[in-house]
Amino acid sequence: MRARPPRPAARLGVPLAMGRPLPLLPLCASVSLLGGLTFGYELAVISGALLPLQLDFALSCLEQELLVGSLLLGALLASLVGGFLIDRYGRKQAILGSNLVLLAGSLSLGLAGSLTWLVLGRSAAGFAISLSSMACCIYVSELVGPRQRGVLVSLYEAGITLGILLSYALNYALAGAPWGWRRMFGWAAAPALLQSVSLLFLPAGTDEAAAHKDLIPLQGGEATKLGLGRPRYSFLDLFRARDNMRGRTTVGLGLVLFQQLTGQPNVLCYASTIFRSVGFRGGSSAVLASVGLGAVKVAATLVAMGLVDRAGRRALLLAGCALMALSVSGMGLVSFAVPMDSGPSCLAMPNATRLPGLPGDSGLPRGISPPPLPTTSKRRGEPVWSTSEKTKPRAGAGNPTTPPLPALGTTSPVSPSPAPEWVLLHWTALLCMMVFVSAFSFGFGPVTWLVLSEIYPVEIRGRAFAFCNSFNWAANLFISLSFLDLIGTIGLSWTFLLYGLTAVLGLGFIYLFVPETKGQSLAEIDQQFQRRRVSRDFKGQLTGILKSPSYGITGG
Repeated sequence: MRARPPRPAARLGVPLAMGRPLPLLPLCASVSLLGGLTFGYELAVISGALLPLQLDFALSCLEQELLVGSLLLGALLASLVGGFLIDRYGRKQAILGSNLVLLAGSLSLGLAGSLTWLVLGRSAAGFAISLSSMACCIYVSELVGPRQRGVLVSLYEAGITLGILLSYALNYALAGAPWGWRRMFGWAAAPALLQSVSLLFLPAGTDEAAAHKDLIPLQGGEATKLGLGRPRYSFLDLFRARDNMRGRTTVGLGLVLFQQLTGQPNVLCYASTIFRSVGFRGGSSAVLASVGLGAVKVAATLVAMGLVDRAGRRALLLAGCALMALSVSGMGLVSFAVPMDSGPSCLAMPNATRLPGLPGDSGLPRGISPPPLPTTSKRRGEPVWSTSEKTKPRAGAGNPTTPPLPALGTTSPVSPSPAPEWVLLHWTALLCMMVFVSAFSFGFGPVTWLVLSEIYPVEIRGRAFAFCNSFNWAANLFISLSFLDLIGTIGLSWTFLLYGLTAVLGLGFIYLFVPETKGQSLAEIDQQFQRRRVSRDFKGQLTGILKSPSYGITGG
């Protein structure tokens, strides 16, 4: 009798439990959760560290913007080169390498004695979290089967939200400690180290053959075999008709661009303004803005995790985009009747600490105050600030022990109360903002990156994901930089209504171009996109035949 060949998991040395590799699922979940936790913590930690850094290094507004923006520069660089690293060296190695870069960045930040080392550390951290976010989503989506893929990839979004809340808690706890900002930056290494330990027990993916064999134990044999006959793709194939790659790129770019163009980053700039308008003033406004919106984000993300493999990706995107269109349009209509004044300028704290819209973006307000509204100016693009904003000192600036506010909401204690007839409209604006935040959190937030990790062939998935991610970062930068000019040109109300119109266009895009991938293996999704191309080609050929002059002769 011939001996039975060993199972793939046994050949690879993957631990089995009751004949099935169930223990690997918690490890995959930990990789996704800890990756998101690191991402969210690094994004939000600057909101608490910037005030003591400003005091210790006497940072000007421009230097603060440079320090905050250096994370974005590092992330942009990673989105440009990260795809080639992921496809060349493998997903697991890319995550481990990004964690090493993050440790180096955290060490530079923790020991920094000048602005130069701070900028270098933040740039390294931005590069690391951007590369890790792409590799994590791809790695987990490839490692698990279709029934678990949606939940585990969406877990990355939940990790981002938890990481932001954790950073706010640690920022508050370390605010009064000597050199507390060093420990704030240092704690970012903890989840990265734990994630690296989890990766040691998961299959490797250094090359295509090894990567595919490692997928078999968890995928249950669903993936197609990688052999010599598998197609090879170049970067330019993303824009060609081959295997409907152009259609896939259209879906990916459309999702990331509409995610940003709906104004989600900038709408939340006015979170503290809306909270103040309904009666929450002083420190309570900041606490409520961070904790309240954080709780809404967590709840909405948990709802998305429960529904993404039941209702489907397309259904969540359609529902979320529709609610975003209604809610942001409602904010625009309310602001016609109730003008919303802005908070102080960057002297209080720069709003640039907010960098949403990334893989699994949390959407929380990461700045301290909304940007000041510009008035008319003779010089294009230059806002005119009031004299009081220029001369009024920032509260707590001379007291190093004053704890930084964990979120938006720096305001004057003598701000006037809203008129009684405006109270209902103020609460309507608050409700619209909560709906907007929730809709993003179970729609564009987690599902965009889940779809991107599914629709491309494995041979080019890393480069394709990174290409779309670079447009996400670029669109985020463009929307953030153009926000004040847009408000100065058409006003805040029309800006919100413009975002609502963009969400309606996004709704049409999702309905027409984004297919449903729920319950399908990665191979089946690949075949679905190829069939869509073949179907369109066949319809085009048939239309051409029917319109040809010879058709009437042969048909007669």
